[in-house]
Amino acid sequence: MQRVHFIAIGGAAMHNLAIALSKKNNYKVTGSDDEIFEPSYSRLKEHGLLPEKMGWYPERIHNGLNAVILGMHAREDNPELLKAKELGLKIYSFPEFLYQQTRNKTRIVVGGSHGKTTTTAMILFVLNKLKIEADYMVGAQIEGFENMVRLSYDSRIAVFEGDEYLTSPLDPRPKFHLYHPHIAILTGIAWDHMNVFPTFENYLEQFKKFTDLIELQGRLIYFDGDENLNKIVQQLRRDIVAFPYHTPSYEVRNGITWLKIKNREIPLKIFGEHNLQNLSAAHIACHQIGISDDDFFTAISEFPGASNRLEKLAENNDTVVFKDFAHSPSKVKATIKAVRQQYPHRKLIACLELHTFSSLMEDFLPQYAGCMDEADEAMVYYDPEIIEQKRLKQFEPKQVKNGFGRNDLQVYTNKEDLEKTLKSIDYKNSAILFMSSGNFSGLDVNKIVNEKIQCDTDEKNKNL
Repeated sequence: MQRVHFIAIGGAAMHNLAIALSKKNNYKVTGSDDEIFEPSYSRLKEHGLLPEKMGWYPERIHNGLNAVILGMHAREDNPELLKAKELGLKIYSFPEFLYQQTRNKTRIVVGGSHGKTTTTAMILFVLNKLKIEADYMVGAQIEGFENMVRLSYDSRIAVFEGDEYLTSPLDPRPKFHLYHPHIAILTGIAWDHMNVFPTFENYLEQFKKFTDLIELQGRLIYFDGDENLNKIVQQLRRDIVAFPYHTPSYEVRNGITWLKIKNREIPLKIFGEHNLQNLSAAHIACHQIGISDDDFFTAISEFPGASNRLEKLAENNDTVVFKDFAHSPSKVKATIKAVRQQYPHRKLIACLELHTFSSLMEDFLPQYAGCMDEADEAMVYYDPEIIEQKRLKQFEPKQVKNGFGRNDLQVYTNKEDLEKTLKSIDYKNSAILFMSSGNFSGLDVNKIVNEKIQCDTDEKNKNL
């Protein structure tokens, strides 16, 4: 019996790994955390993994444990971590453990500042449709998959989303440096995580190191529209084979994107040039593991998108509402552009929450210049209390306007004011887009827009 204990089990990735391990024969999983939020709380409870009480308890750490897995949320002085080090137990970070479990498998790792989750999800969706077993780790829920992490004894392939954020309190390396891919994908580079990588050059270097860590005679699939990636490719080891990709030919007709491939048109459920680029990367990766073009395109035509990635919240005859995880400047710009192209004749209303560490740094605001220009109406919300919690310097709404370079930008620092605006907007003939890696300080934007759209629909039917 393998006994594994998770320190900070409530994290998004950590609780999924705990659930995955608990399903394997011969594994006994325990864990601790000082606070656990939804959906982690309910999912851990459902699988019998929720700690009996919150907090850190060194007595849970003992010589009978085969491994301790340390989450990024834990601090260096965590009592359970100190006890594990005192006993000389094997301590793994989340990515280190994934690598150890898949050392003898063909690893596909998707990196880049944007599109990682969707590209990973596309590959997994195709594999699942074709009934090809794979281990995986992905940062969002995918249709047909119960969990965001899977580890098995039988599969010969592992597909990982490669995050560039730091590994653990004990290991300052970016997570994707630990995976050593046989097939690597880089979707693009746009400065992020300013709190960890204070200069763009420092951030860029992490992607160069990632390519240095590709396995011998490996493959690198990269977006050739990114000048930084093109420079990295020029410095690749000679044994690595590089495969460039770009935006494929497509056409939007009646709200449906049609992919044009070899005298064939394929209707897609997704849209946006950034998603078509992600699809191209997934296509090359699948080809590298022996999947035919016909099988790939038949499967990908049914891909509905990953959770929180241009996810449709509501729709009636003349209004459609999406939410998206976009938060960095490049993601925001690409997401707005996608909705604009899909609904060219509708008023585009875009609402962004600044929530991440980088986005709430005054010096980072100029990075957002022009990213919301394609929206007819643009709104930005941020909570000064979150800035205070992150111990950052407060800034004024005027500085946000200056950073985004848009004088008519509506900036909100109070969720009640934002709620009033959302309830008063004329939604007729509109495409509405909410973008955030947070939750608008608990504001239920889904409920607000659904009630508004239903009200508009009822009023329209009443007048017929």
